[in-house]
Amino acid sequence: MRVSAIRATSSTDPLIRGSIERRETGPHDVLIKIVWAGVCHSDIHTVHGDWGPVPFPLTVGHEIAGIVQETGSDVTRFAVGDRVGVGTMVNSCGECANCKAGLEQYCLKGNTQTYGSLDRDGTITQGGYSTHIVVDEHFVLRLPKQIPFEAAAPLLCAGITTYSPLRHWGVGPGKKVAIVGLGGLGHMGVKLAAAMGAEVTVLSRTLKKKDDGLRFGASHYYATSDPETFNQLAGTFDLIVNTVSAELDVDGYLSMLAQDGTLVNVGAPSKPMSLHVQSLLGARRAYAGSATGSIAETQEMLDFCAEHGVAPQVEVIAADQINEAWKRVLSSDVRYRFVIDMSTLS
Repeated sequence: MRVSAIRATSSTDPLIRGSIERRETGPHDVLIKIVWAGVCHSDIHTVHGDWGPVPFPLTVGHEIAGIVQETGSDVTRFAVGDRVGVGTMVNSCGECANCKAGLEQYCLKGNTQTYGSLDRDGTITQGGYSTHIVVDEHFVLRLPKQIPFEAAAPLLCAGITTYSPLRHWGVGPGKKVAIVGLGGLGHMGVKLAAAMGAEVTVLSRTLKKKDDGLRFGASHYYATSDPETFNQLAGTFDLIVNTVSAELDVDGYLSMLAQDGTLVNVGAPSKPMSLHVQSLLGARRAYAGSATGSIAETQEMLDFCAEHGVAPQVEVIAADQINEAWKRVLSSDVRYRFVIDMSTLS
């Protein structure tokens, strides 16, 4: 099945319209007509080669919301017409200890990413900047009706990427949480942590987004460009979630953790970062990382967002605006997630 798509042909050339091949719908597969596709900074990092070699030509996009158009003969969880989503992975081995424990994102053989991965049929996976996708039903999520359809797609990456560490480290009432950066991931981290009942602080380079941060549920907002911020907040937080991909003074952020506090990276810098072990020893602090959530946890996140009225703030664009949108992402000129109206690609 040949479908329309937005293609990257190199790390330097603009994205172009084209087409890609989708497999036939197998017994356990779901064919989805993509209605909305979120634009993630990871898409740009990938195409620019920041994280390694790229199998060009490539269609990126791993924030996908659409409608079930066809189901395989053995599919039991979905029916034609359902509103569904697909996130950052579309397969895993299903046999390793992590997969059996419901942690497909940490598959010991490596999960199959929605784009740029070697698929089970030997082809390279192609992502959501396209009109259709075929996915094994296990990796398809049900989108609650309470979530605005155009705002649902970013939850499949930005939402779950911040929800997963917040849940894992027990965020709730009585906890003090800091979110580093107020971008696509950061604004979701603030909304989710606030909905969980935590006292939320935004740590951003400047105060230019302060009004937004407070509107999203933060109680406090500090500029990290001011050295006094690190002195003022020393020993404060139970959890700090770093959502940015830039290099940071890790020791400075660790100093803001309370006893037994944890600094978690969900942003993925392209260059190594260093720290002094002494920053960990004094207060039994921890420095950790977190990838996306499991399929079960992603569905839990979607249901949580529906129950608590949490959704990303999005700007809808047409397919022909994608190159300009990427430039704006790189200059931090988006409030707070671009979503492509895929009907403009048909």
